[in-house]
Amino acid sequence: MSTFDDHTRLHAAGDSRFTGRVDPSWNIGTNPNGGYLLSLAVAALRQAAPQHPDPLSVTVHYLRPGLADQPCTVDAHVVRSGRTLTTGRATLTQEGGARIEVLAALGDLSVSAASGAASPPGLTIAAPDMPPPDRCVARSGDEQGVDLPIMQRLDIRLHPDEARAGAVGRAQVSGWIRFRDDRPPDTLASLLFVDAFPPSVFGLLGMVGWVPTVELTVHLRRRPAPGWMLGQFRTHDMLDGRIIEDGVLWDANGDLIAQSRQLALVRMAERKN
Repeated sequence: MSTFDDHTRLHAAGDSRFTGRVDPSWNIGTNPNGGYLLSLAVAALRQAAPQHPDPLSVTVHYLRPGLADQPCTVDAHVVRSGRTLTTGRATLTQEGGARIEVLAALGDLSVSAASGAASPPGLTIAAPDMPPPDRCVARSGDEQGVDLPIMQRLDIRLHPDEARAGAVGRAQVSGWIRFRDDRPPDTLASLLFVDAFPPSVFGLLGMVGWVPTVELTVHLRRRPAPGWMLGQFRTHDMLDGRIIEDGVLWDANGDLIAQSRQLALVRMAERKN
């Protein structure tokens, strides 16, 4: 079993409640990665609605940082369930305080894949041109100004022009991502992947350290094919220390998998000597 599956495993505790543990190997600095916390909450919703295993639309608000290497409780409630869609709400709690609040729509993307229905031409987002992963640069905590325990679990390769802090001169980060243990990606993993790259303002501002997410929305379009996934993230709006970042994920076949938008805070790091 993959470490991601192991570290998102939850145990039913009755009354729509699930218990687990936040593993510290998914940290950004000393804080659990927001996409990892979201994956834990949605894993509970999947157990609550097993007929609809794929998140289709997920919105999460981050109320306070999660606590690494500590137990957690997820209250996952089905708001409404129909033939093709379940709407659910989940709250991840640690030490008596809610850490994240999630509202999600879940379905079964294998149904659309089996139908063979194709999108009309032009109604998708094409993947950008990218050097292959072996010609890209591993994500560096030294470049970002923050320790990255999450890199024990993820292999992230950045476009060579965008791998150095502030080098590209625009708020854009592009790169490849996969699990280090070769676990195939799926829709749950995509929720982690959209929040696992350096913040896009890294390419403009340089050493930005931790950029905590306030709110994140992810729309998932299909199940990804096995292999590397490609991500590109951009910020066009930055004001008063807050940014709005847009992201896109494609699978190894170049198919659009997910789109994301998040509101985040920028906290500049001090460069290490």
